[in-house]
Amino acid sequence: MTEILMPKATAVWLVDNTSLTFDQIADFCGLHPLEVKGIADGEVARDIRGADPIANGQLSREELDQAEKNASYRMKAQKSRHAELLKPVKKGPRYTPVSRRQDRPDAIAWFLRNHPEVADSQIARLLGTTKATIDSVRNRSHWNAANIKPVDPVTLGLVAQLELDEVVRKAADKKAKEDAKRGITGDGPTLRPASETGVYEDAETVDDEAHEEVRETREDAASVFSSFSDEGDED
Repeated sequence: MTEILMPKATAVWLVDNTSLTFDQIADFCGLHPLEVKGIADGEVARDIRGADPIANGQLSREELDQAEKNASYRMKAQKSRHAELLKPVKKGPRYTPVSRRQDRPDAIAWFLRNHPEVADSQIARLLGTTKATIDSVRNRSHWNAANIKPVDPVTLGLVAQLELDEVVRKAADKKAKEDAKRGITGDGPTLRPASETGVYEDAETVDDEAHEEVRETREDAASVFSSFSDEGDED
């Protein structure tokens, strides 16, 4: 059955401009007969402006005339060119030139390393790859795993910067909402104090060694100076 464009608006027009029964209108528009009765009573779709199915190419005058003469007749909708134009176009899988397909594993590795919050389905859609390929890169079971290295997909020419930014932003927003539901804050681990990392102890050790070296140098210089002084006294 052909779907009617703006079914309630079409039903409004048929109620106002024809002698069709509620059942005939309901069948044509894909509505329940009680909805059509509600339209006729002014209880449903009171603010909706009627849409003429003949004018928009979904119903022929011959069909309407035949239905008005026979209450048991069910009208057949025509395929309207307007409906085709308004129908959402589903995007097919992204086409990647053959010369660049070998770069997709590198782009996948970049996502896995830098943006683990991006879902595999998003990566697959953006790069024109499959979840199986993504899993093989993640598990290092890909046939070319030894040569795969993370590379920005924009640099590889696989996606535009705006597309990449949009995917990353949506993934980050989704993760933030999920973390908020679980009570996880956005504060990450802080740096440990230097006293806990041993930095102070190392610095003190270095300072002690430096001081000892300076002291020995001074003693050596004093010894040399003393020997020169003794030689001068003998002369």
